[in-house]
Amino acid sequence: MQKKSKVGSWVFAILAAIGLMVALVNLFIDNMPKGEVQKVEGYKPWDKKTINLVAGLPLQDGGRIKPFSTFAGFKMLGYHGARSMKVKDDAGMVHKIKPTAWLMDTVFRPHLAIKMPTFRIDNSKVLEAIDVKQKGRRDRYSYEEIVEGREKLFQLAQSYEPIEKKKRDPEQQQTIDLAYNIRNFEALLGYFSYARIGVKLDGTGVDGAPDQRVDFSAVMSSAPGLMPELERMKSQEGKVPERLLSLLQQIEDGANYSKYGLFILPPADSSKKDWLTAGNAIMETMTLKIDQPDVAIKDIATTESAVRELANGEKAFREAMSTLIKRTSDRAKPSDIKFISLEVFYFKSDLFLRAMILFLIGSISSLAMWGLGQSRVSKLFYWVTLSSTVIAVALCVTAIVIRCIIMQRPPVGNLYDTVIFIGTTVVILSLVIEWISRNRFSIGIAPVLGTALIILARRYEVGDAGDHLDPLVAVLDSNYWLTTHVICITLGYTSGILAAMLSCGYILMRGLNLDGENKELRRSLTKAVYGCICLTVFLSLVGTVLGGIWANYSWGRFWGWDPKENGALMIVLWTLAILHARLGGIIKDWGLHLASVFTACVVAFSWWHVNFLGVGLHNYGFTAGKSTIWIFYCVMLLVLLFGFAVMLWEKYSADQKNLNPVENGELVKS
Repeated sequence: MQKKSKVGSWVFAILAAIGLMVALVNLFIDNMPKGEVQKVEGYKPWDKKTINLVAGLPLQDGGRIKPFSTFAGFKMLGYHGARSMKVKDDAGMVHKIKPTAWLMDTVFRPHLAIKMPTFRIDNSKVLEAIDVKQKGRRDRYSYEEIVEGREKLFQLAQSYEPIEKKKRDPEQQQTIDLAYNIRNFEALLGYFSYARIGVKLDGTGVDGAPDQRVDFSAVMSSAPGLMPELERMKSQEGKVPERLLSLLQQIEDGANYSKYGLFILPPADSSKKDWLTAGNAIMETMTLKIDQPDVAIKDIATTESAVRELANGEKAFREAMSTLIKRTSDRAKPSDIKFISLEVFYFKSDLFLRAMILFLIGSISSLAMWGLGQSRVSKLFYWVTLSSTVIAVALCVTAIVIRCIIMQRPPVGNLYDTVIFIGTTVVILSLVIEWISRNRFSIGIAPVLGTALIILARRYEVGDAGDHLDPLVAVLDSNYWLTTHVICITLGYTSGILAAMLSCGYILMRGLNLDGENKELRRSLTKAVYGCICLTVFLSLVGTVLGGIWANYSWGRFWGWDPKENGALMIVLWTLAILHARLGGIIKDWGLHLASVFTACVVAFSWWHVNFLGVGLHNYGFTAGKSTIWIFYCVMLLVLLFGFAVMLWEKYSADQKNLNPVENGELVKS
């Protein structure tokens, strides 16, 4: 066995450092606001007790009942591009605001929310086009900073919408997205306007005093007598008094302001599924279209009390909110709110972020483990790598189990599911290989793969900004087929990716002479890769057949040459070709590993890239991650070229050695 190459070790260390820097950029710099922390005059942070209470308020969104905190998290992610922001108060103290507190500010303290840096703008030309002052090419802005260009923004967005989405340039698409975000944010800002201002009764002021105001709930109580009287006036007198018209206009405006945003009122009739916004309840009561008006009136009165009690301090506000939450929970179906507390815990604990940090620690430790050879310190780093990786994967498994309980379905149903599932299972499979082979290589690569895939999941989550716990479309909503076909095909992706990554490690290790030509280690890795390829072809083939049966059941045909189906077939055919070539002696160790690296490209295309094509019954209709997939292809191509070059060099060196045995110190025995 030769000594390890010092040059190779330095090259590997530099590559690893670059990889870690990329990971850190994705973790921190990409989500941090540019420039100074924005000052919000009069800002006072919410009490933690208040935040924890409101976090559990159930509401309907995306076809399911979810906690206020989940709704807030994805709203903030869509607008802000992150799940936290920082602001300064009057004293210069910096406060970190999380989603629940941010949405509470938006709906309960809009005068503060309009000053917060809520909107992430990635292209300053969008603001330049609407005559808004820019801070930098990419930054975050408050509603107050953007509102001066609001009308022009909506005009531009309206002019861009007829353009087919694929043909829009980034500036046009972000203009449309910003316009939608501004409009939706305005709906949240004005949601509780009816509770804050009430209804003004024109002409009730005496001796110069302002006109009196009454609650919306009080006016709603008069609807059974008011609305028939209004119709009588129209038909008999042909005219409605100005004061009555003013009252009706205020009611309509208040209902419209709270017509969208928060569906927080369960239906009075348990047979109905759709929850109501405050605006729906107000308008349906006033138009006498609601079955149980007393329930709606009490609902609005409860929300009015909660909003107004905020002026009396957070303790009074919490008491009023507790009444609202209890009223909502008592009327909701028990099955709908069964896992509200669990979901609040899931997002608050952020187990995947904790796992990613542990994986990152394991990645750094694994580099130290390999760099220090067989020393005692190296063994210490081995145990650090192993323990951090095992704890991290345990956190991932816990998070996935919690998701399954909340969703009431298997762990894979959408693209986000598949990323975290593959990330977890690929690490588990690496640990199994390490347990079998004891070569310290698989344990070194496990945390690296875990880190990379969780970063990918977080990037997809930011780009998509959709609630990945929402129900699936009807054709996919089958726990049987999700458990059989989807898990099987996803495990095929897992083993294919692991085989490719093991081969990448093999190529770098052999090409940079990091193994000291340890033939036992090379043989062990080759066996592991071969086993992973076998597992890939088996799972992909079974999964593809099961998918065809499901397609025949759902769509009336077994096979339709859909891009996703073609991708699965590509994995089967490519891995079968590798195995036949290996068994037939056409490819040796180098050929197996080079072919295995290309397997990563085939798997990535089938799993991820086909979604960008925008066609087929399996089209998920998203664009997040386009740049990432091309970077991945380029990296795999570079590894292939490097491996091919090393293979040719080894062949050339071996030929030269055979041609000149004496020059190489080899005496021919007589």
